[in-house]
Amino acid sequence: MSWKDDYKRKLCTPEEAVKHIKSGDSVFLAHCVGEPPVLVEAMVNCAEEYGYENVEIKHMVSLGSGAYAQPGMEKHFRANPIFLSANIRRAVEEGRADFTPAFFHEVPKLIRDGKLKCDVAMAQVSPPDENGYCSLGTSVDYTWQAIKSARTVIVQVNDQMPRTFGDMVHVDDFDHIVEASTPLFEIKPPKITEVEEKIGRYCASLIEDGSTLQLGIGGIPDAVMLFLDDKKDLGIHSEMISDGTMALYEKGVITGKYKNFDKEKMTVTFLMGTRKLYDFANENPAVELRTVDYTNHPAVIMKQHKMVSINSAIEVDLHGQVVAEAMGLRQFSGVGGQVDFVRGAAMSDDGKAIIAMPSVTTKRDGTVISKIVAFVEHGAPITTSRNDVDYVITEYGIAALKGKSLRERARNLINIAHPDFRDELAEEFERRFCEKL
Repeated sequence: MSWKDDYKRKLCTPEEAVKHIKSGDSVFLAHCVGEPPVLVEAMVNCAEEYGYENVEIKHMVSLGSGAYAQPGMEKHFRANPIFLSANIRRAVEEGRADFTPAFFHEVPKLIRDGKLKCDVAMAQVSPPDENGYCSLGTSVDYTWQAIKSARTVIVQVNDQMPRTFGDMVHVDDFDHIVEASTPLFEIKPPKITEVEEKIGRYCASLIEDGSTLQLGIGGIPDAVMLFLDDKKDLGIHSEMISDGTMALYEKGVITGKYKNFDKEKMTVTFLMGTRKLYDFANENPAVELRTVDYTNHPAVIMKQHKMVSINSAIEVDLHGQVVAEAMGLRQFSGVGGQVDFVRGAAMSDDGKAIIAMPSVTTKRDGTVISKIVAFVEHGAPITTSRNDVDYVITEYGIAALKGKSLRERARNLINIAHPDFRDELAEEFERRFCEKL
């Protein structure tokens, strides 16, 4: 049977496809922009009719409605994400959903080993090429492994999904195919604040010509890119790229010339941005999407030339311990790829690992608090240990921590804290180290 005949045989409606989900199954949704909205909607709408019970829903970043985690769906579904998005946080807080911590680069292995159960995989893919190969487009990450490992694979073939180079899947990998043209999730570039500009300038000062970069999404990464126009031959080996990367590539700042492998390619595991970014990546040989156990593995990252990672934090204590995923016992996001890249950059020759954040934040009740703290909030998990942290940057400067004593670390961090909070931090310094700051 030709792949074209096989494709036609597997075509069905969304409702027919999700009928193959069984009670007690663990369903992995493709990551981020790869989440298939037509299939998720059908799964939720058919839950009562098909009698789903105790269906576990797993994913990392989810940009969809999260309707399976809304009140009233407990009989049918229980979300168990590996990274919390806004649509799932309340369900976790209220005990209607679970959370499983894991390093991003380990997720494919956990799926292969059966430690993260994967009965059904649901994803979006591009239409097949002349040989029956489909691109996962915006999200290869753990999605590729979920498709390879699942008992049942259901895909939404979407002609709006870009065809990206890298790790592909084939029509043979699918059990049920639903054709549906739907717009991809988009994240608009944020407005960059004055504080973020200052942080971006400090970060850029640590980036040398020829460096290989890991950048995320948000105001700070975009602000960093504002100050890289004078750099030469930068490379990208990153968990992701967003719209800000395109401008640097088009200006010739990003060339990948000095990358030790994947030269002249921007190597990532997923994309998240606007339609312009997805069109830029479409059939662009300069953009390559690989599985996350490749892009995020510290043993791979460390081999890149002058690797620089830039990540953020919720709070940093005077030891240099970084909390980046929770506010006390309230889980906010997840570890993602922060530790993967911090450790990879630390092991890279001339590598630098940067934690960049504003000096203060505002709580839900309007209270302004320092992000540099004497002690992390009760119950908060340490995302990045004090032994891993290299540089911490706020709008007030750069604190170098590697090789520094506890006393030196505390002093350097207080110097970049917001002035309104330095006196109380200095009091703790005096209690702890028996000397004036």
